[in-house]
Amino acid sequence: MANTDSARKRIRQTIKRTLRNRARKSRMRTFVRKVEDALAKGDKTAAEAAFRLAQPELHRAVSKGVMHRNTVARKLSRLSARIKKLGEPTGSHAPA
Repeated sequence: MANTDSARKRIRQTIKRTLRNRARKSRMRTFVRKVEDALAKGDKTAAEAAFRLAQPELHRAVSKGVMHRNTVARKLSRLSARIKKLGEPTGSHAPA
């Protein structure tokens, strides 16, 4: 257990920060899940709309220090690529 006043304060701050960061991360995951659900259904317009809402939420997680900048960039890039792929025609009859 912490002996000094400053160490006790650190513990209190860490608990608060952990709860706050956990809530931010959970909120971010919820927004990403909405995009993934729309992708699973094959609904491109819903996926695009959900993606537009998820983007600022993910960037907010970066600015608050919850997620690393490159991790968020990678997630957004992959989601964006999946959304773009959803609209493409498949098969051998696709125009060149």
